[in-house]
Amino acid sequence: MTAVFVNCAAIIVGSVIGLLCARKMTETLSDSIQTAAGIVVVIIGLQMAFKYRSIVYLALSLIGGGLVGSWLNIDGGILRFGSFLQRLVYRGRNKAEEQGDKNFAYAFLNASVLFCVGAMAIIGSFKAAIEKDYTIIFTKSILDGFMAITFAAAMGAGTAFSFIAVFVYQGALTLLSYLIKPYVTDVMVAELTGCGGALIVMIGINLLGLRKIKTANYLPALLFEIAFVLADPYIRNIVHF
Repeated sequence: MTAVFVNCAAIIVGSVIGLLCARKMTETLSDSIQTAAGIVVVIIGLQMAFKYRSIVYLALSLIGGGLVGSWLNIDGGILRFGSFLQRLVYRGRNKAEEQGDKNFAYAFLNASVLFCVGAMAIIGSFKAAIEKDYTIIFTKSILDGFMAITFAAAMGAGTAFSFIAVFVYQGALTLLSYLIKPYVTDVMVAELTGCGGALIVMIGINLLGLRKIKTANYLPALLFEIAFVLADPYIRNIVHF
């Protein structure tokens, strides 16, 4: 679990630095940083998205995942949890200060998705647990730390609390690595990376203000991708594409 703690610490430290920088920023400068962050996130997402092996599975996963996620209102649930964290953080403090951090839950949601999806979280957790090789997770920690600086400066303290999602997700992957790893093939990692990249592009679109997408509602798409990869040999016996 050492690698998980390092990753969480990097996010917290990066967020604190971002918040300290934000105190000296004008609203115009903050908007500029958010725009820059949005562009960078879109580029990262596109790089990941094009690693998919099957565009059919990616499309069906996003459609199916979006329908299931909207029905479950996952986005709303995560935002409510973010609002709960905000109330805890600002308990006993100035009400105006709490209301001023209007992006807390939004920052928590987007940072959580950004830091959790992707191949580095999966492969890095397996290597850390099984081979005691922390290289990938340490590299991810550095990248997450820099992104946390940008996110926190643009959107606020909610970014720091995304460490909770990272701790739960990567911690579970690390603890269950011996059970999960035999089923995680290169094809599955590629498909999950492609789908995760699509979700990250959605975050970038939100940051740029181009469209309001409830990104978390598409998280079930990752489960659809896993199901499609596992069922792929049987599917291809029926349908050729």
